[in-house]
Amino acid sequence: MMLFDAHLDLAYNAVRGRDLLRPADAQTPDADGIPSVGLPDLQAAEVRWLCGTIFVEPASDRCKGGYRTPDEAHLAAVGQLDWYQDRFAAADLRLIRSAADLAAEPVPGVILLMEGADPIRHEEDLQRWHAAGLRAVGLAWRKTRLAGGTGQSGGLSEEGRRLLRHLDARGIIHDASHLAEQAFWELLEQSAGPVMASHSNCRALVPTDRQLSDDMIRAIARRGGVIGINLFGRFLTPPDAPRRATLDDVVVHLRHVCEVLGNARHVGIGSDMDGGFGADHLPVGVRTHRDLSRLAERLVRSGFTDAEVRDIFCENWLRFFRSCLP
Repeated sequence: MMLFDAHLDLAYNAVRGRDLLRPADAQTPDADGIPSVGLPDLQAAEVRWLCGTIFVEPASDRCKGGYRTPDEAHLAAVGQLDWYQDRFAAADLRLIRSAADLAAEPVPGVILLMEGADPIRHEEDLQRWHAAGLRAVGLAWRKTRLAGGTGQSGGLSEEGRRLLRHLDARGIIHDASHLAEQAFWELLEQSAGPVMASHSNCRALVPTDRQLSDDMIRAIARRGGVIGINLFGRFLTPPDAPRRATLDDVVVHLRHVCEVLGNARHVGIGSDMDGGFGADHLPVGVRTHRDLSRLAERLVRSGFTDAEVRDIFCENWLRFFRSCLP
């Protein structure tokens, strides 16, 4: 079954030293653990489309070498864009700019998504990023100068509100996955643009601010958006769970979104595989994208129809992006 994965930090991992041209099991483990993503794995698993992030990390106790200014964020982000452009030139990946580019091809198609918008310093930057193919932006990761984010409450700043207007003017999609609660509702109130959550799970099941409340899930669906379920184990089970996550936990999150909305048309996969954690933090039995066929089997066994499984694996994201991309 073809798969649309709405969140993969490909360039982030490549720039810091992982060789994504090799299968994951041929790559060397590093400080973040055992790799789970390689371009050969994506092709073998029929990942025909993905959102490839531009993600640069701010300086913190965890990341001493992170950016401290918008100029540093911009410079690091351009380095990641260069990696994508090299892969597009080599035909290892292909850039999706418009709805016409969403046709399924063996080479995975990439929608560029900026996770944390500090690299966009001003409107001229946004023009250049858009010209390079950027089609989705999340204003925050943790807190940025633009919006409150995960673990750091707050709304949109004045600069964030200005950037919001410029993003809307260019039809850029908003990714709400890391927005703080206040920033989330302010974005929906102040923007008429398309909204998604590329890699978020259900707060009713994992009660942290990184996940979406049922009201947030409904609000995204009312705007026609889709929610990508994240495969990071800590986002699948409650904080005090004494066990590793399983594919059954993924099914529970998928089912919860469907039950909140009354249908299976607004949920998909945003795996975040290799998003700063190793394969040992994925659900039991998942090492690479090749293993996600087991999730399709679990969904069918738990009562989802074949059509609903196709929706979850690719059709929901395809409908969303066909309606939002130029």
